[in-house]
Amino acid sequence: QVQLVESGGGLVQAGGSLRLSCVALRIMFDINVMGWYRQAPGKQRELVAETDSRGNTNYADFVKGRFTISRDNAKNTAFLQMNSLKPGDTAVYYCRMITARPSFRYWGQGTQVTVSS
Repeated sequence: QVQLVESGGGLVQAGGSLRLSCVALRIMFDINVMGWYRQAPGKQRELVAETDSRGNTNYADFVKGRFTISRDNAKNTAFLQMNSLKPGDTAVYYCRMITARPSFRYWGQGTQVTVSS
């Protein structure tokens, strides 16, 4: 059974940095899209950033210039480098991966990011 395992969350002061990682275990197919979403209390889950197998990236406006998504295809791993963190970035961050063919979608269990002012 495929499992996405996230790590790297934690508590950081405003202006600080964190690097999230997400590794896909037991995945049998090439991964097309790797992405990060977040969900704050009382809010809907929203896209933070995603990248596809051709290297295209898509960022939410609220993280442009601060967050960088990257991937290691050989290790089925996605990364999210988060700089200049703000209290408004506090949320549970989820990794999502979509395989190429066949197309399956997988979610991680989430990792908590808390930014103190």
